[in-house]
Amino acid sequence: MDVYTTEEQQVEAIKKWWRDNGKAVVLGAVIGLGALYGWRYFQAEQDLKMEKASDAYLEVIDAMQNKSAANSTAESFIQEHEGPYASLIELQLAKASVENGNLIDAAKYLRSVQSSEDKILSALATFRLARIEIEQGNLDSALSELNKISTPSWKAQVEALKGDIALKQGKIQDARRAFTASIELAANPVVQMKLDNLPK
Repeated sequence: MDVYTTEEQQVEAIKKWWRDNGKAVVLGAVIGLGALYGWRYFQAEQDLKMEKASDAYLEVIDAMQNKSAANSTAESFIQEHEGPYASLIELQLAKASVENGNLIDAAKYLRSVQSSEDKILSALATFRLARIEIEQGNLDSALSELNKISTPSWKAQVEALKGDIALKQGKIQDARRAFTASIELAANPVVQMKLDNLPK
């Protein structure tokens, strides 16, 4: 920019710049402020939604503990909410189904949780589903479910359950390998006892 000799030239240059760029500056400011307020509104709505889901979740858990229309309340909650709260309710329903001897319903709820975006809940549901498959005598299906679990923190438990499956199949060497792998990952006296009790 040239050096201005008078104040009038400087004022004229500012006016010219404003005429050339004023609309863009105002438009940019409006868009920026709109985006900022829009984001804040969105965040507030998300927080409110999560708070309501949390309150509803606690009500459902209370209803399930009191057995007062537990299943219908829980099913309604699952229909109205998504995400981890719905998955946690489905895990509770699966547990209640197992306690009532209804393994088919338990498996249905667990399969629903398997598709959760939460890797921890998905792995938990998959592990429990494998145990149900074992209970029903579907050992190959149980192994297939266990092979879906890739979360490192589950490896010791997965290997221990694979050992149980191999033992049921009469595959003593496979059971020994699985139990040994489980103990190497995490010391567990129960698994150690199973390993020690294997036929030589």
